[in-house]
Amino acid sequence: MASPSLDGLTVAILVTDGFEQVEMTEPRKALDEAGADTRIVSPKEGEVRGWNFSDWGDSFHVDVALPRARPEDFDALLLPGGVINPDQLRALPEAVAFASAFFDAGKPVASICHGPWTIIETGAARGRRLTSWPSLRSDLQNAGADWVDEAVVVDRGLVTSRKPDDIPAFNREVIALFADTGSPSR
Repeated sequence: MASPSLDGLTVAILVTDGFEQVEMTEPRKALDEAGADTRIVSPKEGEVRGWNFSDWGDSFHVDVALPRARPEDFDALLLPGGVINPDQLRALPEAVAFASAFFDAGKPVASICHGPWTIIETGAARGRRLTSWPSLRSDLQNAGADWVDEAVVVDRGLVTSRKPDDIPAFNREVIALFADTGSPSR
């Protein structure tokens, strides 16, 4: 069976310094290989720096600075985790508004590890079944989510996973969901 094609799909990857590097690079690689056009969107200009499990990782070029990013220019959103990255993003009204726009428009969103912290701020966790890094369980339940301890969960346009070990399952479900979005918005 052929892999789904994401040709013509443009995916925003919302990050700032301190995202768990493998939670951005591996999904991005899978999306790119499936034909998507992935773009790093960040409140920072120039470059953002990943976190590589226990220390700073590589730097990555920011394709679109958040103040100039328009959700309508993207078909889907990826929210990598790490502790530092989503903790900073959830405190930035512009980042929360950017993520909210995808939920409001019914566009697919994928999030892993601590990434759902940003989803909590959008209000989109309420009533959804999802997973995350285990320490977010109470945060998500308090936000009205049905938290489960599973490798990957898909619920109404949202794919979530717990940790780097889940990336193969996460990538498979992200590609399937993103491929099912229909016509690109462009």
